[in-house]
Amino acid sequence: MLVRDAMTAMVLTIGPAHTLRQAAALMSARRVGAAVVLDPEAGGIGILTERDVLNSVGLGQSPDAERAYDHTTTDVVFATPSWTLTEAARAMARGGFRHLVVLDRGDVAGIVSVRDIIRCWAPAEAQVPA
Repeated sequence: MLVRDAMTAMVLTIGPAHTLRQAAALMSARRVGAAVVLDPEAGGIGILTERDVLNSVGLGQSPDAERAYDHTTTDVVFATPSWTLTEAARAMARGGFRHLVVLDRGDVAGIVSVRDIIRCWAPAEAQVPA
């Protein structure tokens, strides 16, 4: 099975100036654990995860004052739609993260999470709705 079979094509994208509260509210409303941060000024694609928000709040930082760009991972490991799920899982395990941004010809095509991979690998009768 390939990344294209497991990925979510509807990606939540935010700008670098979003506050962590705004990012968290959008992630919660969409029921996703990560947002792709598009920063045209810096010319890059980053990712902000629920863990990034949690770490900031755990440090006592204000989610209303902290901006996404200060907590965005910018050295992102990207997958392609043609990667196998095993390749994606290995990349996640090596990097210690749970989401991969999927690029197709340089454009964001989707995002794949550990949960997406598990859903594909687990027998249908063992899956529990999210």
